[in-house]
Amino acid sequence: MRPSSRIVAGLLSLVVQAPALAAETPELGRLFFTPERRATLERQRTLNIEETQSLQGTSMSLDGVVYRSSGKATVWVNRQAQTEKESARTGVTAIISPRSPGSALLAPGEEAPAQLNVGETINRATGERNTRLGSGAVVTPATPAPRR
Repeated sequence: MRPSSRIVAGLLSLVVQAPALAAETPELGRLFFTPERRATLERQRTLNIEETQSLQGTSMSLDGVVYRSSGKATVWVNRQAQTEKESARTGVTAIISPRSPGSALLAPGEEAPAQLNVGETINRATGERNTRLGSGAVVTPATPAPRR
């Protein structure tokens, strides 16, 4: 039997056995959340309902901004991802400018908006800002030189 005939015979046997193999594969289903929470999420997904939230706590932080090749952006506010100008997930509207890609104007509901850089946190009550850098520098431990 020639090698090409063996290949064709092998492919044909796989095609014949494929439905039986697919039937044996167990369905994984959903892995996270309680059954009640999954039912709620599924209902929201089918009805296209978004949960609206208000900003919790006394601080507001800008954790990241990512621009996609389509020109749209994703903004992380208080560790929650949202699209630009969307406020349903965090209760904060984020307005970004391509001219200053590492910052955003965050407007939490009826409060005055604040211009924050990525990694910066603002205390909403006092207006005090924190860059999370402590002394103002990022320090990494020195790695020892490789021994020869």
